[in-house]
Amino acid sequence: MNGIWAVAGLAGRLAGCALACGVAARPERSLARDEAVCRLGAVAGERGWGVDVLREVAGPDADLLFPGGSAELVEAWFDLSDRIMIDAARGLDEPRLGRRVRAVILLRLGAVTPDRDAVRRALAVLLAPGHAGLLARVMARTVDAIWEAAGDHATGITRQTKRMSLGTIYAQVLLFWLARGEDSAAVAAFLDRRLAGVVRLGRAKQALLARLRPGRAQAA
Repeated sequence: MNGIWAVAGLAGRLAGCALACGVAARPERSLARDEAVCRLGAVAGERGWGVDVLREVAGPDADLLFPGGSAELVEAWFDLSDRIMIDAARGLDEPRLGRRVRAVILLRLGAVTPDRDAVRRALAVLLAPGHAGLLARVMARTVDAIWEAAGDHATGITRQTKRMSLGTIYAQVLLFWLARGEDSAAVAAFLDRRLAGVVRLGRAKQALLARLRPGRAQAA
């Protein structure tokens, strides 16, 4: 029971971070930082995101690249994963935007960040007290990167609405993947249900607006 409540609490916090989905400032980028977090990411599932581990796998002075410690390491790793995802999605051959979004999310969870333990430990760092703002920024950038990888170029309120909706979906799918990611078919089916729910909601809103418009015209 405690495990269920823990997952539920995590889901709520991640979904809340979706509200921050906008233009989030990106962290510092450099080849040296990318190489360091790649090396640490390869062992983080077993050894964690500690600076001591970073020194062992990336050199005794590697910690100087990340003065913010483990939190900065995790942020840099997620940022690198976003960029790898965008590059990997360039070859997607799907005319429908919704299907491209689906493909990008599955690509992210499958090929880009396949080590669930590394992701789980990374999220544990971001869920520590004092890191709520960082968690929100990391989630916001990933959701924005998913839309970019899918080829969406919406602006204004449409852009914000899309990102808020996808932020909630991605948080839910991420948690499901962490729990049952060994079953790729189940993850895909769960994602499909979440996306279908958003489509149904959108259609219901359009139908409601269509019914309201004639009334407004008559009232005028």
